[in-house]
Amino acid sequence: MSQIKLEDINLIFNVWHEKRIKDILVPGSNKFSSFNDGKVHALNNVSFSLEDGDRLAIIGHNGAGKSTLLKLISGIYPPTSGNLIVDGNISSMFELATGFEMEQSGWNNIRLRGLMLGLKPSEIEAKMDEIAEFSELGNYLNMPVKYYSSGMFVRLAFSISTSIEPDILLLDEIIAAGDAAFLEKANARLHNMVSTSKIMILVTHSMQSAVDMCNKCIWMEAGKVIDSGAPEEITRKYIEDSMK
Repeated sequence: MSQIKLEDINLIFNVWHEKRIKDILVPGSNKFSSFNDGKVHALNNVSFSLEDGDRLAIIGHNGAGKSTLLKLISGIYPPTSGNLIVDGNISSMFELATGFEMEQSGWNNIRLRGLMLGLKPSEIEAKMDEIAEFSELGNYLNMPVKYYSSGMFVRLAFSISTSIEPDILLLDEIIAAGDAAFLEKANARLHNMVSTSKIMILVTHSMQSAVDMCNKCIWMEAGKVIDSGAPEEITRKYIEDSMK
């Protein structure tokens, strides 16, 4: 059984050159526009729990802490305080470039990224041909990825990240993975991952996606959970508040 449990999670960043950053940012623009002692309280006493079958939407304005929360759950950021429990293998459909070595070939980067996703070397080798075929990169996989176009790079990263069958799927908005034909194929693959994952968390600005795809919803602002509940109710409150 998979689960995610957060109890009073706080995440505090120590930010250098406080005065310089304050001069650059517009007051009130987001949660980083003002802070004391060179510190940013990115997540503030966040608590919730998910289990098999849960589909959670995270909504809120830019700078609310939504993507930061995903990164914490995925293990990129350790919490400053609080208790975090994550049981189950994770596929994170954001930060797709994490784990890539630009001087290495596409083939070697499949191996490196696969290890980061928690696959064993034997499991990676068994998936190599399928990943290569899905990416449609052909002989370009023999080249260092530093020579790839942005579209080619995203194709490879997407193909690797979606090659596993995750217990927990973390999504940050929509993945743009190249030309129209590949994007259609990518979306079909992504929808299959959504349907087969045990737990999904979706960061989105689309209230309709939150309602259509999820059974739970939290509304975040300035690193705090403002409200939580059924997607229909929380998105309605959020829209009403945004119109004030």
